[in-house]
Amino acid sequence: MTTQELFSVLEQNPEKALLFEYAPNLLVGANYHITEIKHLTIDSVDCGAQTDTWKETIIQLWESPNELGKTEYMSVFKALGILKKVGKMKAYVLDSEVKFEYSNAAFHTAQMFVNDFEIQGKNLIIKLATQKTDCKAKELCGVPEPLEATSSSQPCCTSTGNCC
Repeated sequence: MTTQELFSVLEQNPEKALLFEYAPNLLVGANYHITEIKHLTIDSVDCGAQTDTWKETIIQLWESPNELGKTEYMSVFKALGILKKVGKMKAYVLDSEVKFEYSNAAFHTAQMFVNDFEIQGKNLIIKLATQKTDCKAKELCGVPEPLEATSSSQPCCTSTGNCC
């Protein structure tokens, strides 16, 4: 999801509570704060000596130990206010991918991308997911792509012994 797409979703739902699902059926606590917003430029070289550059917006979520047991989540309206204030100080690159950085005592620190969002009653739930590392230069480095399994109603081998 791009930063602009996130802002659009938020702007369409200002009256909702803003929840984050960091793993299936696991929510960031209601005691979360938006503690930092990073405007990153990634300038990389992969294992095939290919260069790449892109931008990301990283929004950090932190659970305050002083507010354990809090049950009311931050409103989308309040989150938008924070994000807009930051945007006035340092402009967003709106077509950059947005990620959320989060951890707790049982979950390692991770930068997660937005996999989806869902409206459930008075809640806007942003569904986060981790991304596995990958080789970007598979073709140059001779790394084979995994074969996709196919299904067919025809038998693979014929009576003459010809097998696919």
